[in-house]
Amino acid sequence: MESSSQSTPVAKPARRYRSTVACDACRQRKDGADCVVTARKPKVTPKARKHASNRSQRSSSRVRGLAVDSDTMTTDPRQPAPRREEDLVHDQNSREEEENGLEIASAALGQSQTTGGVPFYTGEKTGPTSALELCSPGTALQRHLLIPSRARKPIPEEDRKFLLAKGVFALPGNDTCASLLRAYMSHVHPIMPIIEIDQILNHYHDGRLHEYNILLLWCIFFAAVNFIPASVVQKEGYKSRKEMKSVLYSRAKCMYSNGGERDKIALLQASLLLGFWHSELDEHMQPWYWTGIAISLCQVLGLHRNPDGSRYNPNFTEQQRMLWRRLWWSCFFRDRWLGLTYGRPLRINIQDCDTPMPLASDLLYDVAAVPGFLSDAFIPKEMTQLGRYWVMLVDLSKVLGECLMNYQVMKPMPSLDEVEALETKLLRCQLPDKYEKGLTRLATFNCYHVHLHYQALAITFYRPFSSETADTLPSNYPEDWCLRMRLKADAAASQTTGILETLAQNNLLDFAGPMTLHKIEMLMLIMEELQKTYTVASLYRGIFVKAIQQLFPTYRPCTSPSAQAAGVNQENATNPSASLNAEPITGVPFEDSQYGMGVVFNDGLVDALMDHASLFNIWEHWESS
Repeated sequence: MESSSQSTPVAKPARRYRSTVACDACRQRKDGADCVVTARKPKVTPKARKHASNRSQRSSSRVRGLAVDSDTMTTDPRQPAPRREEDLVHDQNSREEEENGLEIASAALGQSQTTGGVPFYTGEKTGPTSALELCSPGTALQRHLLIPSRARKPIPEEDRKFLLAKGVFALPGNDTCASLLRAYMSHVHPIMPIIEIDQILNHYHDGRLHEYNILLLWCIFFAAVNFIPASVVQKEGYKSRKEMKSVLYSRAKCMYSNGGERDKIALLQASLLLGFWHSELDEHMQPWYWTGIAISLCQVLGLHRNPDGSRYNPNFTEQQRMLWRRLWWSCFFRDRWLGLTYGRPLRINIQDCDTPMPLASDLLYDVAAVPGFLSDAFIPKEMTQLGRYWVMLVDLSKVLGECLMNYQVMKPMPSLDEVEALETKLLRCQLPDKYEKGLTRLATFNCYHVHLHYQALAITFYRPFSSETADTLPSNYPEDWCLRMRLKADAAASQTTGILETLAQNNLLDFAGPMTLHKIEMLMLIMEELQKTYTVASLYRGIFVKAIQQLFPTYRPCTSPSAQAAGVNQENATNPSASLNAEPITGVPFEDSQYGMGVVFNDGLVDALMDHASLFNIWEHWESS
């Protein structure tokens, strides 16, 4: 009889599948044979078959289309399509860059077969230097090299037409060029010696000035306009120096942007000179902008580092070393004083630099190369003396950089020891003798120029501590420490006044591509005369008038007799209450021999207006206007 209950099924063990990929001789493993696995064929899914079929059809369609249009085609469809012009240019640039890399490596390893003429800096250990050291392990490679110059590319025709229309290739008359060069050598070169003057003077003498670097030529002319006689300006057809300077700057900037210049030294020199431009109508192209470019180029070229840091570098001549020192320290000078003027952070960290300090002789090697008759005609005989003054300015700039550290937002108040150590550096700065016998007018002005910078430096140093004490000031230290620091700042301001008065009395203001002017009434009178030439003089005159009126509402600016005769100050002429001394400013009277009128000063007023260090160095703004 069958049972009514169903039997319980017994679970079967999981089936073990063998791999579908087996070794060709797996049984030989016992014999020690290696296992060789045959590659598995990819499994083709229906979806993959469909995509492959579609690709095949599209490919066939393209081939059929080419075959149908073959009668109209001029090239074999089986050959690659013609390369586009931009692709060819890209390939050419790539080949040049690769060749440049090979030249750099060859120069670094001492294997170059060509004479180099372009400076190249491989950078610190984190840069290309690390790759180059792999090629020569255990050897300290030079980081400053000379590589072959690349062929200068011709200016595209459309750019050439534009430059021609801008007048870039039309130089001034020969006499005007001579006047501009003479002014540059006397007034610009001594404070920024960045051009090898023997080269440009030889080009001029040989009648080949058009063969000199046109970009640099316009920059030189632009920087020199302030110092040429008014008759030369009129001869060239300009109404004023302002107009002439604007036109020359426009040509220089146009050549900078469109001339295709590839020489970084030339671009560096041009950038420094273009930094003399200042206009309220061109806000982004200012001294700060151009100087920033110059500093970047310096660092790209490695001019901030000593080429002989590890060992003597035989790649360079002494003339190149001297020029590069001049370029680097000119950038440093501009960086420090523009930082003070604009109240902006410094671009150069002195801790990253070990370029040797310049010597006065660095300014003389190209002077010595100029023939005597040319030197007598163009180069001031005081150049040796002016070279010493320039080195003093660089020294002052180093101390200024340390003083500006006290103005950093995130920097804590320095300790008393730090303040006293910096003051010691300040007091040890070397200055020229103002009373040296036999100084020419040019040497006298440049001597006072150094002293003006020193007084601005002193004010910058003492000003922060006139209201705040140094950190960790001892309890037994005099309570009037801040007052003493303030008095020292005031003394520096008074020294500035004396220098300004001396310059005015000795009729030396015509040497000033400007001057630091700190006593307001004197400032107004001088600016009134100089605003005929310098754009920024008008701007500052207006700013200071407004500033004074905030303190003395009834004040009206002084006006020189010549301006009154011309009817310049119509308000004073029509409003009796707006006379020259509508609200007297007490102080010490001073008879200005140049303008023939009394001027009174007020130290308290000046002190109130000069709270910000940036106002102490109008020099930079004015010089660049």
